[in-house]
Amino acid sequence: MVLPRRRRASVVLLALLLLSRAASGSSPDPPGRMADVGGHRIHVDCRGTGGPTVVVESGLGDFSFDWALVQSKVATRTRICTYDRAGYAWSEPGPMPRTFDQLNLELRDALAKLGETPPFVLVGHSFGGPVVRNFAALSPSDVAGMVLVDSVFEDQRVTIQGKAVRLREGATGKPIPPPRRGPGESAPPPRVETGPPPALDPLYRRLPEREQGFQMWAQSLPGLQQAENSQREWSSEYFERMHAAPSRGTLGAIPLIVLTRARGGYSDKLDVPAAELERERLAGQSSLAALSTRGRHVVLECGHNMELEAPEEVARAIEDVVNKARADSKSVR
Repeated sequence: MVLPRRRRASVVLLALLLLSRAASGSSPDPPGRMADVGGHRIHVDCRGTGGPTVVVESGLGDFSFDWALVQSKVATRTRICTYDRAGYAWSEPGPMPRTFDQLNLELRDALAKLGETPPFVLVGHSFGGPVVRNFAALSPSDVAGMVLVDSVFEDQRVTIQGKAVRLREGATGKPIPPPRRGPGESAPPPRVETGPPPALDPLYRRLPEREQGFQMWAQSLPGLQQAENSQREWSSEYFERMHAAPSRGTLGAIPLIVLTRARGGYSDKLDVPAAELERERLAGQSSLAALSTRGRHVVLECGHNMELEAPEEVARAIEDVVNKARADSKSVR
């Protein structure tokens, strides 16, 4: 997708303005609301009306506004909330470490503070997939349905120094500390940009102009890397626990759709053949659908960032789960 020259220039100008604000310690106005979760504030952007409310947990390095294309579609059918984890975009740094339990606590508190009531349909993209699974394990009655969008799974491999390493292999068996409310740890001071803003990844040019500017601004913020490093560190402990415990049927009979990209794009230069990695990936995605007795696995012809590359299909899957959750609610009355 190629932007017209005039539009590209306006995006760059907007990005320069937002980056200069970041360097001076200010930020653009958030599109949503800020919720105080007991020492720091979380940005939550809710649109639409109706229930059950959809809540989106983004991937690593992704933001609430990356879901603008999906959110605008789903908001015509029901209420949908996107948010930024602590240290992301407008959300202030939160307590360390950034465990799944800590993320879940802050999200529950933020939603409650803003009057968003469960049960929710949870949407987890990439890293957000196991985060919403953990949410459901901790608060099963608060979850009416789930959509996993090219979600990470416990046996998934990533490329590290030419080797295909399972995510759970980083686990050390250390105890996971309980989550806590309180002020976050201060992030480093913002760096001052002296040159033009970095080029926007073509993937994000699918977003509206304002959201493209937000993307360039948010990527420059100092708290992001600090939060992500902690999230990565502790995720291995959760993946090892998920691997060790039987997972089939752990979500009961809630409506569940697992969206998977058709091709993993593995290199043939790794220590494990690409064909074997592809078989493992598809098998792992299929196993996610077995988390619920009503799980369904759908393979899409797109890349990993489905919220940008296939927003219609993602919105359709969310609406399907919402409709099934509504029918379930009526059947128990």
